[in-house]
Amino acid sequence: MPETIVVLDPLAPERAARLRALLPPGFVLTHGTARGDEHLAQIIAEADYAISGQVGVSATVLRAARRLKLLHKWGVGVDNLDLEAARACGIAVARTAGSNALPVAEFTLGLTLAALRYIAYAHAELKQGEWRGGRLPGETFMLSGKTVGIVGFGAIGQTFARLLRGFGCTILYSKRHRLTPEEEAGHGARFAALPELLEAADVVSLNCPLTAETTGLIDSRAIARMKSTAILVNVARGGVVVEADLIEALQTRRIAGAAMDVFSVEPLPADSPLLRLDNLVVTPHLAAIVAENFDKTVLQMFGNILRVSRGEPVQPQDRVI
Repeated sequence: MPETIVVLDPLAPERAARLRALLPPGFVLTHGTARGDEHLAQIIAEADYAISGQVGVSATVLRAARRLKLLHKWGVGVDNLDLEAARACGIAVARTAGSNALPVAEFTLGLTLAALRYIAYAHAELKQGEWRGGRLPGETFMLSGKTVGIVGFGAIGQTFARLLRGFGCTILYSKRHRLTPEEEAGHGARFAALPELLEAADVVSLNCPLTAETTGLIDSRAIARMKSTAILVNVARGGVVVEADLIEALQTRRIAGAAMDVFSVEPLPADSPLLRLDNLVVTPHLAAIVAENFDKTVLQMFGNILRVSRGEPVQPQDRVI
């Protein structure tokens, strides 16, 4: 009898078809059609395996799963999964470690350039028939030769550092466990405690996971340490930034600008004050989405599901619990 994989996120028919084309023999795939715990509890009830991209998976949803063997994150950050509930229910959890490092690092670079040069603002204005030219809301800056501070220096942060080499940037990084001098030399980066990084950087890039330590890490006190000409780029998780403090800093021009791909509430509400700031670039959690990475990431997930189906453990680097 086929085993069932349910993707908890709503999927367009074309995307569902691409997934089914990669399914191993002996599996069927279903997916969400709405959001909310009530719907998720219904579709997970009889599933053998579940995949979550951007939707949160609560204890209520997990307790509704009658035979779930594995909950797999389509991506890396598992902050939207109730891990304690998964443990209590005896459900293994995995993720696609390293799968999105290059796409997210490239997107971080794109957001950085867009924020430094008002690219998104100028694009939106021209679409409305406004030829702004030199009449931008603030000064524009080059990336070349600047100091970039990377908060979180895992696979994504390290890949971003590699991309920055061509711009001749000075790279500072902050993370819980410092690299060895040899590793730092290999990445062309220098360790800096967060206060030093914030004070020195022209660009502060958040590439860290959301944990108890990083929740609210960038608040008004952290922003007060930044240069008035600096920009903040967040492709980590919305909860790393206290959004109300960032909004105030952008409104008062305490910092020059920011770019965000992630938010404390997703989807971002249409009445969010973030959408009314002319020195903020916003995108709807797109950093990891690229056509070239689809098959690779899906096959990584399906490979782990196959292992569990055969009674084998998930790949060590992908195992969460």
